[in-house]
Amino acid sequence: MNSPRVLVSGASGPIGSALLSSLKSQGFAVTRLVRKAAGGPDQIVWDPSRAVPLELVSGFDAVIHLSGESIVGRWTEVKKRRIIESRVQGTGHMAQALAKAAQRPRVFVSASAVGYYGNRGDEILREDSPSGDGFAAEICRQWEGATEPASVAGIRTAQMRFGVVMSADGGALHKMLLPFRLGLGGRLGSGRQWSSWVAIDDVVGAIEHVLNHETLQGAVNAVSPNPVTNAEFTSTLASVLHRPAIFPVPAFAVKLIFGEMGEELFLGSQRVQPAKLLASGYQFKHPELRNALKDILRG
Repeated sequence: MNSPRVLVSGASGPIGSALLSSLKSQGFAVTRLVRKAAGGPDQIVWDPSRAVPLELVSGFDAVIHLSGESIVGRWTEVKKRRIIESRVQGTGHMAQALAKAAQRPRVFVSASAVGYYGNRGDEILREDSPSGDGFAAEICRQWEGATEPASVAGIRTAQMRFGVVMSADGGALHKMLLPFRLGLGGRLGSGRQWSSWVAIDDVVGAIEHVLNHETLQGAVNAVSPNPVTNAEFTSTLASVLHRPAIFPVPAFAVKLIFGEMGEELFLGSQRVQPAKLLASGYQFKHPELRNALKDILRG
């Protein structure tokens, strides 16, 4: 029996790297989409800004699309355009190619984010909650909309709305570690805003769960079932690192330093529940923040 064939874009990031390792350990035949010259038979060169040749994406059992410009950085008009184009163009070209491929995959999993919901205060948000306001919400609406050709063609399509991914190898936690280890951490703004986080092991587990559960399609919230406020997050991280968290950053300073990005990503509030994952039987490896941080930082 041949190994299931999986095509993955964005494989060099923290999520992609962890996912590839897990898939390969289970015997999947994984092919990476890369932007530079291929370095081996398991790599295919592609340009997300151009139409994808149909033969490149034909014959895979599953396609997992994770690539996109980093959202971190001051949101100038140029940066905003790059963020949207990298997601919408790449996803649209991929979905269109899969829809027309001679041998279509049985499932297409595309990244999205909880930014879809905008700044919603204490409201509990599930997959059927409406989208919110702001640039992050607009990104996610267009990003998810770009997958439509695949779903219209009958491919089971899922948009994974990732929360703040906890990984020691990159992403938000990696950037926080130095100031917190120096004892310079503290809440952002009031600290009352909700943070919907998820451990990297559960990001990988959730993607693999979607691959294996035929009922899962459409938006899927990939977040811990226990979101925390920013104040709780910062105090827990400081405690795990055995450091104080006594240097709060006022909201005006966050806006001054980071601009629109800081206002939406650092001060915005999303209290998101992984309703579809829980209803389909997914068992979280790290449902609680303290244990998740201990495990991640021990590695």
